[in-house]
Amino acid sequence: MQRRDFLHPRTLLKPVVDLMGAVEELRGILDEEPAEVADAVLLRFGRRAMATSFEVLLPLGTPLARDFATAALDEIDVVETLLTAYREDSEISRLNARAGDEVVSVPEDVFQLLSQCQWLYRETRGAFDITLGAVIKCWGFFQRQPHIPTAADLIEARRRSGMENVVFEPATRGIRYRVPGLEINLGSIGKGYALDRVGELFRREARLTNLLLQGGRSSVLALGSQPGGKRGWSVGVTDPENPKRRIGLLRVQNRGIGTSAATYLHLEHQGRKLGHILDPRSGWPAEGMLAATVTAPNATFADALATAFFILGAEATQAFCAAHPNYGGILFSRATYPKPLILGRARDEYRSLQVC
Repeated sequence: MQRRDFLHPRTLLKPVVDLMGAVEELRGILDEEPAEVADAVLLRFGRRAMATSFEVLLPLGTPLARDFATAALDEIDVVETLLTAYREDSEISRLNARAGDEVVSVPEDVFQLLSQCQWLYRETRGAFDITLGAVIKCWGFFQRQPHIPTAADLIEARRRSGMENVVFEPATRGIRYRVPGLEINLGSIGKGYALDRVGELFRREARLTNLLLQGGRSSVLALGSQPGGKRGWSVGVTDPENPKRRIGLLRVQNRGIGTSAATYLHLEHQGRKLGHILDPRSGWPAEGMLAATVTAPNATFADALATAFFILGAEATQAFCAAHPNYGGILFSRATYPKPLILGRARDEYRSLQVC
């Protein structure tokens, strides 16, 4: 589908968007919502980028909605040219090709994002690590042809990873790798970062503060409140074993939401289903969790921490939320499914839709 097809008027009057953690329909969101919310209509604009679908949802009647939405979706294309590992001319591919041999200066926005990734690596005790490019390729997930690697290949790939092997030089925005062959892959944070860039564009250029953005089936940025409401946006949480069933709601305002689940890309090994979310500490797919949803001050950190919480599991995630009160988690483990574990800030934001 081309951009003009996405922006055709027939596609605009759709108040619902589907994603892992789906946006709740505006009709009948919560019993205490005013009647005008039930009748509200959103303008919906979308485009393919980063191998998924991005969407912008704006209240009906927003001035110049089409123009601002088009500019916002153009911004996502700009972010992709910076961050993707699938294009040889991207900033990250350029960095991966040269930083093992020399210090490479990168744009300010890229340097700041990589610095945030370093902080996340430290705070999650290595569970979030963007340097797993070689390990991802070793498992075949980069090529979308997953397979079990040999022990020797995995050892070699892990030798060429580790955020501790990335050196930052702030004065020149320089980056170098201590280990030749190390590869950064920003797939676990890129969509959230793109949503934050778009959100900032709307605030700065359009002065719009009530909108919802989503990337694929896993990343959401909710700004302000939905039409007719005053307490933010309602975002549904779906059953990880039955994505058509919604089991809870998150009510968020000026927050990001990210979800990680090993649902769509996996392989079978010795009777176990191994997903694509790799634990940097072992080099093997993380096991034990079905899904992890995160609420955070922005979509960048929500996206990244959804991966980290999926890997960390309940106890370590609880410790993270206790140390960082502005974050929340909803975890579905294989051991306790279908009952979710609600942690941190999410205790105030989550409402169950069924008795577990």
